[in-house]
Amino acid sequence: MVNRFVLNTISYHGSGAIKEIPGELSRRGLTKAFVCSDPDLVKFGVTAKVTDLLDEAGFPYVVYSEIKPNPTIKNVQDGVAAMADSGADCIIAIGGGSSMDTAKAIGVIHENPEFADVRSLEGVADTKNHATFTIAVPTTAGTAAEVTINYVITDPEKVRKFVCVDTNDIPEVAVVDPDMMASMPVGLTAATGMDALTHAIEGYTTKGAWELSDMFHLEAIRIISHNLREAVAEAKSKKPGEGRKEMALGQYIAGMGFSNVGLGIVHSMAHTLSAHYDTPHGVACAMLLPVCMEYNADACGERYREIGRVMDVAGWDTDPIDVVNKNVVAAVAKLGEDVGIPKTCNGLVEADLDQLADDAAADACFPGTPKPADHETIKALFRKVMA
Repeated sequence: MVNRFVLNTISYHGSGAIKEIPGELSRRGLTKAFVCSDPDLVKFGVTAKVTDLLDEAGFPYVVYSEIKPNPTIKNVQDGVAAMADSGADCIIAIGGGSSMDTAKAIGVIHENPEFADVRSLEGVADTKNHATFTIAVPTTAGTAAEVTINYVITDPEKVRKFVCVDTNDIPEVAVVDPDMMASMPVGLTAATGMDALTHAIEGYTTKGAWELSDMFHLEAIRIISHNLREAVAEAKSKKPGEGRKEMALGQYIAGMGFSNVGLGIVHSMAHTLSAHYDTPHGVACAMLLPVCMEYNADACGERYREIGRVMDVAGWDTDPIDVVNKNVVAAVAKLGEDVGIPKTCNGLVEADLDQLADDAAADACFPGTPKPADHETIKALFRKVMA
């Protein structure tokens, strides 16, 4: 069997890393940047931390901020048109998953205009050209979109999200600067952190997992589980410290892994909750993670024991595996509870379950789940997060 691994060409990490951006652009002979960033980041001056550096370097740019929390087909198409009008020859994505996913789709279509409908990018699209040169600058510690070959777009007409998987969409350069994450509010810190933990755990237990991805996922689980509570406390006190710095690294490491081996049922179900109820993606993942871990436990062999080891769960090395499985699931649930994640989804009702189950089963993440789940099983799992 051949395993493929795709990563950024270059990544920068640590406080002040954004200062490397002008040099990366000028060394390549690029002339104008199309800056994708959401309106709140523009409003509160976060985007300006990067554009100020471009101003100082005399590097031209235009800002595109028509981006929604769950980016839509229209967001992408409007962005493609705006980029064409701008004359830009490179992209800088500044933000969370929404900004980076929008930028990925824009960059892919700019170089592969035959996919301008956006829907045809769903799944593994047969694009021929790499996306426009992109530098990705995350402002949340969770999605890892800066290092993945995945992005998610919302189709409001069909009330669904669809996942696109394409080696041509990965940003050539990732700039993971924890200072860009300093303005994250408490709720977003918690939700994106639990999204990162979900990436690591699902990536470690997915059918495609292997030695190289395991190395990244276990380290990501260790870093995230040991630092998320502290990062949330720092967000409450508005005093960023080591917790946030470690989360910036942990979420990136998780992305290095899952981008190459896939995810599973948590993400397939979470995508449907976001599409139908506008549930924030990280919150949906956090609610569903312990529920789906409990379901998958008996199909994961000794893998929960290794999760218990890196999370410092008591008895990971001595207890029978069924006890370890139970304790690991409880530890994950307790982490979500400690950082303030709700246990149930607002709006979720029995009448919607058939459609939700159909949508989850059709999601690109679903085949990776280690334990098969039929229609009724998926409905039963959704019921566990019903108010």
